[in-house]
Formats: sequence, structure tokens, C-alpha cells
Amino acid sequence: MSDQNPVFIPGPTNIPDRLRSAMQVQTRDHRAPDFVETFAPVLEDTKKVFGTKDGTVITFPASGTGGWEAAVCNTLSPGDRVLVARYGTFSHRWIDLCQRHGLEVEIIECPWGSGAPADKFEAALSADTTHKIKAVLVTHNETATGVKSDIAEVRAAMNAASHPALLFVDCVSSLASMPFDMDGWGVDIAVSGSQKGFMLATGMAILGVSPKALAAMETATLPRTFFDFKDMMAANVSGGFPYTPPLQLIYGLRESLNMLFEEGLENVYARHSRLAEGVRRAVDAWGLRLVAQSPELYSDTVSAIYTPKGLDSNALTQQAFDHYGVSFGVGLGEMHGKAFRIGHLGSLTDVMVLSGLATMEMAMADLDYPVELGTGVAAAQEYFRRGQGAAIKTAA
Repeated sequence: MSDQNPVFIPGPTNIPDRLRSAMQVQTRDHRAPDFVETFAPVLEDTKKVFGTKDGTVITFPASGTGGWEAAVCNTLSPGDRVLVARYGTFSHRWIDLCQRHGLEVEIIECPWGSGAPADKFEAALSADTTHKIKAVLVTHNETATGVKSDIAEVRAAMNAASHPALLFVDCVSSLASMPFDMDGWGVDIAVSGSQKGFMLATGMAILGVSPKALAAMETATLPRTFFDFKDMMAANVSGGFPYTPPLQLIYGLRESLNMLFEEGLENVYARHSRLAEGVRRAVDAWGLRLVAQSPELYSDTVSAIYTPKGLDSNALTQQAFDHYGVSFGVGLGEMHGKAFRIGHLGSLTDVMVLSGLATMEMAMADLDYPVELGTGVAAAQEYFRRGQGAAIKTAA
């Protein structure tokens, strides 16, 4: 029966039955006119989720990591310098990817629980008077720590330094769940995936690419074949693919976009904000604290929560899975054994989140945490009740 329970990991997320049905299609000819008629509008409509009119949406059969690689290898050359802040597992992994590609990586070390340091970016870029830094890489939503960074602030820092570097943003766990303004924030490449806010199976990297980033392809010399923007864009012009596409995911993305637009993107963002705040109220009632250092950093898609000193967070998530059939996020990197994570993104409602909070309370009680059953659930209930009342009045 455990497969009927929702997951509370920060991705892959729960797949609505409507999207499971959309992806469960028989094999079709991806060079036939009916596929072309489906695929081209999908690319155009996805631009609305990125918040871009000027950019181009490019997809690859891959996870978000494939999107990272595509961003790097299409726009940079061996020996190029990139500027990255390390403040979580996924910013660290992007650093590792760049180093493996022979790039010179200038790393700004930050405490885990903090966000992208715009002031330090500005200082580093201002010091780079010969413009050796070719790109600034930022993780918008660090899923290891539950931290959301201010991308507009990073772009303002780059502008203040009058630096021409490209701005690459990992929005894998934020896109289609939290506001993203690619054009307004001056993002050159935004990298996402199918398995989080889009509520689909893993297997499609989805990128928004600015005209400036496309121009950088002309001088970039890092090797690429599978992830070549030019090959993909040339095929996309006629609604096709340069090789076999993930057809089921493309049909799923069409239906996912329909669902997002039917709810309304602003309503999607408001729902995620409400769910996140309900979780935070529960955490406070439990007497625990978030890894994110301050409210402006709180993510609306995942909360990372410290366990009391001396208690293993991995034992807690294991208890929830073994005894109640529910998955929560384990601690990653520096948070290993110190924090657990509650994912609250994608296909979730107030009622589903309450079930997750109740499950976590039972698991904590099983392991003798100093938590009273019902306290966190009650705190979230009270918040959700007020929020739903306000929503009903607004709708009326």
C-alpha cells in the first residue's frame, strides 16, 4: 500500500494521474506531422514558465545535470574562468562538473544555510579588470539546505561591476514552483528538468537560453555532440529532434503546461508559498530550526530541518519509510546525519502536506524526539485554515 502515499522529497515529485495518463502513450513517429504539431507549441509555451520572450527553450533527454553540461559546453572553452559560490551540494556539483571540463573555477566559499553572495560576486567581478571570468554560475534554489537565492540581486551586482560575464542559473527545483523572471533578471541560461515543478518523470533537461548565450556558441570550443545547441535548434525549427526524442515526456510536458496554466502561474506560486509556510509553522512548533539562516532565504519548495544534537537525521527518515511507507529527503553533503528535508513542491495540497507532517511526528515520537504529537500538525492546520478562508473570500 505504500505506493499510494505521497513522497515528500524535493524531487522527483508526485506525478498526478492526469500526467501519468498523458505520458502513457503508444510509440509514435517523431517525424510525423502530428508530433511536429505538438512539439513546437510546447517549446513556445514553456517560455512563459521561464519568464522569457527573448530566450529560446531547448530540451535534451537527460536530467538537470545534463542541462548543466549543455550550458557549459555550448558557451565556454577549455581554460575559461567561471565564478561560483559553494553553499550546498548542488552548487558543489556544478563546480565539479566545470573542473572536469577543464575550466578554471574561482570558488567563493559560503556557510551552508546562506545564499548566493551578491556582494562577493561584485567584488570578484570588479577585480577582474581583464574580464577573464566568462560566466557566473548560481544555484537559485539549493535543495540540500532549503535556501533560495536572490537572482535579481546577483544580476545587479554584475551590472554594478560592469562585467560582461554570462549568468547561468540552476533553477531545477524552483522553476514552475516559484517565480522566475529570466528576462527581467538578465539570466543567460536557466537550467531545469522535468521531474520537479513540472511533475513529470525524470528524463528531460529543459533550458532557457538567451540571445547572448547563443552568440557565445560561435567562439566556444568545448566539445559537444549529444548536447549541441545548434543541432537541437536546427531540428527544432521544423518541430523535430536531431535524434530520438523522449516522446512520452514531451506529451507529458504538454499536459503539465496545460495544468499549470489552468491553475494560473501566480496561483501555483501562491500555493507553494502557502504550503512552505505551513511546514515552517510546524517546524517552529516542534522546537526545531531550519538550515536556511534567515527568512528571506527560505525556499518555497523544500525545507531542510536540523535534528536535535546527537540525533541522526538519517535514522529519522529511515523510520518514516520503514514504518509508514513515506519518503522524506535525507541530509546531503555537510547536512548528512544532521538534517532532514521536507519537499513541498509539485503536485501537493494542504491536506497532503498535513499527512506528511503527521507522519514525521509519528517517526519522531518513535525515536523519542522531544516533540509532542499533534503540535506541528495543529500549527500548520491553523495556518492553512486562515489561508483557505482568505482564498475563498478573494475568489468570491
